[in-house]
Amino acid sequence: MNVRINSRRVDSFPEPVVALLRAVHDALDLPLPGLTDADERAYARLLAQRARDARVILAGVLDDGHEAGGAAVSLRAWVDCEPVTYTPWTEDGGAR
Repeated sequence: MNVRINSRRVDSFPEPVVALLRAVHDALDLPLPGLTDADERAYARLLAQRARDARVILAGVLDDGHEAGGAAVSLRAWVDCEPVTYTPWTEDGGAR
């Protein structure tokens, strides 16, 4: 299957689209968890929740015609309500 992809630089997209792409990226860009099972479970739950949120936001834009800039603002607000609560991994084994 040959799929032709039209390459574009991100700066060629309208600003609201770039804002939405950055919001999705930032929502899914979580720090790795510390070494405890609890940290790994919390990381997995948060990543799953944020992925669901991003899919809902993207479906609203792609399927329901929501405006990209407003969708970016909404996703960032949702992410703010779901902060990282686990201990992120560090060189010394996950301690802060």
